[in-house]
Amino acid sequence: MLTSFRNLFAPPRDLILVIAAIWIGLWLAEKRSEKHGISVNDLNNIVFFPLIGYILGGRILFALENLSAFAQNPQSLISFNLDLFDPIGGLAIALIVAMVYGQRQKLSLWPTLDALTPLFAVFALGLGLAHLASGSAFGKETSLPWGIQLWGATRHPSQVYEILAALLILGLLWFQKSESRPGIYFLTFAALTSGSRLFLEAFRGDSTLIFGGLRTAQVVAWIVLAISLYLLDRTSEKFISKMATRSDG
Repeated sequence: MLTSFRNLFAPPRDLILVIAAIWIGLWLAEKRSEKHGISVNDLNNIVFFPLIGYILGGRILFALENLSAFAQNPQSLISFNLDLFDPIGGLAIALIVAMVYGQRQKLSLWPTLDALTPLFAVFALGLGLAHLASGSAFGKETSLPWGIQLWGATRHPSQVYEILAALLILGLLWFQKSESRPGIYFLTFAALTSGSRLFLEAFRGDSTLIFGGLRTAQVVAWIVLAISLYLLDRTSEKFISKMATRSDG
């Protein structure tokens, strides 16, 4: 089954899984966007415009970084070669586009992030499936019976762990009771995702190491988890204080 799945969605067809995740995630987000005070139109726009910015920005920034090569072959600008892309630069452009749109439409930050959380959760699931299809984000070598054959060795199915974690987080969030405090929904997702990353990264065989052995992803996950828990605590304190003031009044 795993071999058939990987053959069916071998790169670049693994992008189908990511695109499908965005579509399904946006569909789920639309169902609850009004509860967070965000219209379906604004929800779609704040996904669509940054996505266009990510695609165009990533390609243009890569071209600027490699101007001499693109000058000799200008048609490469519209190539489907995914290697000719700057993902970090594209993400930066996407964030700028989202911020500009949000400010122009006067969208509040926390309700907007809450409305987008189902999309983020399903996207994480789609990314795990894409990793499994392409063989990227592979695990360390293991002798455990559930290891998978990948890149000439028996390895931890780290992509499967990633998919299961994403499914669990999606389920917990989707069936969570409605929360009136803006930001709680998104911050809960951020805390759960960063917490799972701390655990999952230990099984990865392709981690980027810094400072002589620290895993970069785990360092980032610790930072995100700490910030998320801090903001969750602050949000709860403000909510309790607000309710106490109303009660006294």
